[in-house]
Amino acid sequence: MATNIQSSSTTNMSPRKRSLVSLNSRRKTVEDFFPFNLLPVECQLHVLSFLNEVDKCSCALVCSSWSCLVRSWKLWRVADYRRGIMHLGQVGLLVSNREFERWKAWVHHYTHHLISRHASLLTLKASFDVGDRCNKWGELLSHLLDSVHCIDLGHLDLNWTFTLFEPLDLRIHSSSSSHQESSSHQDSICKMDQVSSFQELLAKLTKCCPRISKMKMHFDWSDLSVSLLTQFQHLRVLELKYFWVFKGVPPSTLQTLTDSLPSLRSLTLHILVPLRNLGISYTLESPCLEFLDVSPSRGLVFSRLKLPALREFRARKIVRGITLDRRTRLRIQSRWPCLYHVLRDGAPKLQALNNEKLVPTWREDSYSELSAILQQSCYCVQHLDSWLW
Repeated sequence: MATNIQSSSTTNMSPRKRSLVSLNSRRKTVEDFFPFNLLPVECQLHVLSFLNEVDKCSCALVCSSWSCLVRSWKLWRVADYRRGIMHLGQVGLLVSNREFERWKAWVHHYTHHLISRHASLLTLKASFDVGDRCNKWGELLSHLLDSVHCIDLGHLDLNWTFTLFEPLDLRIHSSSSSHQESSSHQDSICKMDQVSSFQELLAKLTKCCPRISKMKMHFDWSDLSVSLLTQFQHLRVLELKYFWVFKGVPPSTLQTLTDSLPSLRSLTLHILVPLRNLGISYTLESPCLEFLDVSPSRGLVFSRLKLPALREFRARKIVRGITLDRRTRLRIQSRWPCLYHVLRDGAPKLQALNNEKLVPTWREDSYSELSAILQQSCYCVQHLDSWLW
């Protein structure tokens, strides 16, 4: 009788009721579903390395084990000071003093964060006016290099002439000539401070980060700066932009730079040739250079190239709006050979010119597409017959 009652009660049990699962079984199920903590530490760090800085900090709030992982120096390999405002879509903004102070606080907090994590940097990207005596951006970058592990730094993208945010100055300035002269003199002093601070920072980089292989920055082309730059013997990719001061580059200086960098494979130059030096032409020799881009330059003309490994060359003829009489123009142009002959004799492995692939027989005979490219990039008499430069 008792047996029948038990069987009937079991039969009448609600279908919604389920037998209880033990706590150990449930934990095992969860671990099987998300086994991240069972991975080796190196694998966990590799997974977290794909996150940006904000997401890494969010992960540190999940649990104590993740917090320990996020504190590892292996996760902090990039210092990007431009990240804080790139979402705005533009740079060089004049902002209120309050907004500027907020951004400045973020910069200092970000620096402290990298130092406290004992970051081991591979990439450094920054844009600060290092000559700014008030905000002392140069000292901030120097402090960062002294406080983190940067011996393995390989990529440097540095604009030392320009701060991305500037506070809006609402003071009323006098328009008198004396004030204008004082302002011009002050600007000259500021530029001298910039160069001096840049050279101090570059000297520190030669000691702290000798293995830099990719570098992009503005350059003043002074003898001291060139001497410091040539100490980066691991450089493979180099882009040098022009400085605010209108300064010419002696042909010997450019050749010294390429001679002193034996590992250089890619070179991009932003050079403004002063009007007084319009007749100057340059020679360039390098046994290993494979890519040369001088299209951002103005008035840069090559009379001779010796680049046996060069595969791609880019150049662009930029009209400045200078009116020259025919005699003066011909006297200057007569010093320059055609770019076609310079490349034919000095770049035996050249395959592309201004993003256009060359036909295999381009050295034996020119063709219409090549002539069109030369018309846009060569300063010789044949390809530049105009009084307007």
